[in-house]
Amino acid sequence: MEPASLPAALVGGPFSTAAAREAGVTPARLRRSDLVHPTRGVHARSVPVGLVDRAAAFAVGLPSDRAYSHVTAAALLGIPLPSHLETLALEGPLHVMAPTADGQARRRGCLGHRGLESRRLAVVHGVTVVAPEETWCDLGEMGRRHLAVDDLVVAGDAVVASVTTGTRDAQWTLRQPLEQRVRPRGKLMLLAALEDVRPGVRSPMESRSRLMFVRAGFPEPEVNADLVDRVGEWVAEGDLVWREARVVGEYQGSDHASRRRRSMDASRRAALEDEGWSVLEIWAEDVKVGGRRTACLLRFARALGLDPRGLAI
Repeated sequence: MEPASLPAALVGGPFSTAAAREAGVTPARLRRSDLVHPTRGVHARSVPVGLVDRAAAFAVGLPSDRAYSHVTAAALLGIPLPSHLETLALEGPLHVMAPTADGQARRRGCLGHRGLESRRLAVVHGVTVVAPEETWCDLGEMGRRHLAVDDLVVAGDAVVASVTTGTRDAQWTLRQPLEQRVRPRGKLMLLAALEDVRPGVRSPMESRSRLMFVRAGFPEPEVNADLVDRVGEWVAEGDLVWREARVVGEYQGSDHASRRRRSMDASRRAALEDEGWSVLEIWAEDVKVGGRRTACLLRFARALGLDPRGLAI
């Protein structure tokens, strides 16, 4: 026998047991095999696929004063994570934060945290999450077993990407919530990362490319800086710019692979070289530890007129 049709108000997505009862759906109907149950007290016509759908379904069964946090919040907000944490965020249990007085959430499929009353919140993809700057602090509290300082720099760069009024203001976006916490775990890591967070970064690999040079002892480059010609007219924007030496490092991500983009890059490069700039490409393989990284650093050292013996290459 076919299950009875559900009321129209319940067919658009996951729904709670309470909503079903209000719509006149019996407990026996909720137990029929055409429904799945993403978590206690939640029902849906199909299994949620992907983090956004999982989070939306799970949220239906949570009290209103709950929010996604840590790696779940980071993934929902688009904050870059190291690969092992990204996998955990997408496939592992959902991190849920509750007010301290309520204790940790205890549900299958979630990891509970406390302290929501001290966190700023945001809404993304229709669900409540701990705000980006607070999530950055929470990631640092996970410790060195999960993230390195450079991972926190990459995440911090992403959080402050919309702040364009200078390094000090960008850092304050993250420093303020950190200073408001009482004896946070990972504070030394977070403070170390904060010193290298910069505004205006557009991708994780731009962050890692910059850090590669800084950690090797190179002068720190400007990030996504405007470059002008001899009469002050705008020519291009450089990913990593050593202005005094007139050297530009251009990270070549997957978005540069098309013929049209390569043509645009070549034209841009020619315009910069006509103005006396040296343009050197950086690829993902150049940033990894190994021979490609060493060769890349040596190539830039020569262009910048630096003695490789004084660098950590």
